[in-house]
Amino acid sequence: MSQIYSVDVEITAPVYDTEVTSRVADAVTNVFPNADLEEEFGEIRGEVHSLDHFSELLHRQEILDTARGEFFGNREGDAFSFTLKKQAAFEDRVNFSVGEPDELGEIAVRVRVHEPDVESYVDHIAPPTEDGRPVDA
Repeated sequence: MSQIYSVDVEITAPVYDTEVTSRVADAVTNVFPNADLEEEFGEIRGEVHSLDHFSELLHRQEILDTARGEFFGNREGDAFSFTLKKQAAFEDRVNFSVGEPDELGEIAVRVRVHEPDVESYVDHIAPPTEDGRPVDA
């Protein structure tokens, strides 16, 4: 029997005066294709309830350990957050933003896990690895 996951994912990305709003929206939907987006003045906001495509990108790019570090490093109770570089997202790539803020701005993502728990959900989207390969927990 497969596990049922219940999550709420909030996505926000600034839209600067030098940017085209639709390109910022494209960057978000490249990484989160099922996101329901709303354009607000100077910002794109979105919500999604699955990170399956995002998980596929993490596997394809072989950055599961990096992702796990970001998720657990930014955990608060039943939620975790992370930021992504917009330019990489526009090119269908995941690039976590760490350190100094990116000059083009970042896509901020907050994931609240309702079922089952944060550890299980992180294991689902970015499983632990051994020698760079995912291992079944």
